[in-house]
Amino acid sequence: MASDPSNTNNGSQAEKPWYAAYPEAVTTPTPISRQELLQAFREGKMPGRDFVLVDLRRTDHEGGTIAGSMNLPAQSLYPSIPTLYNLLDAAKVPQIIWYCGSSRGRGTRAASWFADYIKQQNNPTLKSLVLEGGIKGWAAAGEEYTTLMDGYEESYWKA
Repeated sequence: MASDPSNTNNGSQAEKPWYAAYPEAVTTPTPISRQELLQAFREGKMPGRDFVLVDLRRTDHEGGTIAGSMNLPAQSLYPSIPTLYNLLDAAKVPQIIWYCGSSRGRGTRAASWFADYIKQQNNPTLKSLVLEGGIKGWAAAGEEYTTLMDGYEESYWKA
C-alpha cells in the first residue's frame, strides 16, 4: 500500500524492494535473443520438453504471454528455486528461459538466482537464460513473434 499516506513507516526509511529479502545473485545470466528463441520454435523445439519458459510478471501479465510459458511471479520465486531445479533436473530439461516486461529487472534477477543454484548443484547440463528485451521486445518484433503468443491482445501492445 505505498499510495496510502498512513503507511509512511514513520518517515524514517523508504520501503525496501521485494527482492531485498533475498541474497544478491552472483552469476551474470546468459542472454538469449528473441531470434534464437524464435528459431527454436521453428525447429520444432517444445516448451516444457526442450526448454522451460517462465513469465515472471505478476500484475502486468496482461496482453498475452509467449506460447508454452508458465507464470511464476518473481516476487514469490526465490523459495521455489530448489523445487523448480529438481523438477527440471529430473526431466532432463536443458534450458530455462526467464522473462518479464523488459528482462532488465525481474528476468535478469531470476536467471541469475537460478544460475547460482545450478552452480551450487554442480550441474553443467542445465542452463539459466534471460530473454533479451523481455515480452515487450517479443511483442514489438512483429507478427512472426506475436503468432507465438497465447492470449495476444494487439491493443495492449499498441497503447
